[in-house]
Amino acid sequence: MTTKAARAERPSEFPGGGRYGWLAHIETLDPVADAHEIHRITGGFEFPWDYKRALEFALFRTYCVPSISRVLVESGEFERRPQKRYDDTALLMAEMLEHGYDSPRGRSALRTVNRQHGRYTIAGDDMRYVLSTFVYDPLDWIDRYGWRALHPHERLAAFHFYREVGKRMGIKGIPADFDEFREFKADYENTRFRYSDDNRAIGQYTVRLFASWFPAPLRPVVRRGVYAMVDDTMRDAFGFPPASPLVRRAIDAALAVRARAERLMPPRTVSVAIDGDPGNRTYPGYPEGYTPADLGADRPAPEQESRRESS
Repeated sequence: MTTKAARAERPSEFPGGGRYGWLAHIETLDPVADAHEIHRITGGFEFPWDYKRALEFALFRTYCVPSISRVLVESGEFERRPQKRYDDTALLMAEMLEHGYDSPRGRSALRTVNRQHGRYTIAGDDMRYVLSTFVYDPLDWIDRYGWRALHPHERLAAFHFYREVGKRMGIKGIPADFDEFREFKADYENTRFRYSDDNRAIGQYTVRLFASWFPAPLRPVVRRGVYAMVDDTMRDAFGFPPASPLVRRAIDAALAVRARAERLMPPRTVSVAIDGDPGNRTYPGYPEGYTPADLGADRPAPEQESRRESS
C-alpha cells in the first residue's frame, strides 16, 4: 500500500477550536467504541514526544524481569543490533497507533509482532505485563510531565486500545477493567522484579543505546540521566549505581519548562506518530518504501540487505 493510500485510512481531522480543540473533540467521543481515534489523537497529535519517551522507559521497565530479560539475552538481538530492535518495536506499535489494528497496515504489523513472539516460549503473565506497561507507563509520564491533564476518555481509550491489540496477539486473560489491569501490573512488579545478570546485561545495552543518540561528550551525562530517571526498584533489578538526586531534580525542572512551552504552541493538525519521527535510524525515510512486514528481528536491516546484494 502506498503511503498516500495508507493515510486515507486515518481518522481525525483537526476540529478547530485552538490549543484545546482536540480535547473538546475527545470529550464527544466514546472511549470504547472510539478507542483508536482517541488514542491516536493523544499519541499522535497531543503528546507524541511524551508518548515516545514514556514507551522507551516502559520497555526498559520490562527488562527488570529475569524471565523476560533471559529471552532477550538468548535472542542476541540486544547485543548484535540494539538500534534495530528498538526501531522495529517502536515502528510496529506506531503503525497500529496511526492506522488502527484492523487496517491493512495494522494487521500486517500484528502479524509481524506475532511472528517475532512465536520464535520464543513466553509466559502468559509476561505477555500481559508487557502489554500493561504500554497502557499505564505513558499515562503516568503524562500525569507528571504533560502540558495538560489527560481526560478520563484518554485513559480508558489507551486501556481499550491496547486490550484489543493484546487480544489480536492471542494474549489470554487480559483483565476487562482498567483498575484491575493496573492492579495486575503493580502486583506483578512487586513479585517479579529482582536482580539477575541477564537484567544487568540488557539494562547496560539499553543505556548504551540511549547514550549513542547523543554526541560522545554528552554520553556520560546521558547515562547519569537514565540512572536518575529509573526508580529504586528498577535500579536494584538492574544493579545500576546510585542515582544523583540533583540530576533527577534538574531533569524534572527541564521537563516542567518543556511542558509550559508546549502549552503555548499551536495545536498539531497532522499526526506525527510515524511520519514526523526523525529518531528512526534503521529505516531511512520510513514509511516511504517500507511496509510493516519488512520489520522484525528475522529481517535484515536495510544496510545489511544492501551489503548482501553487492557481495
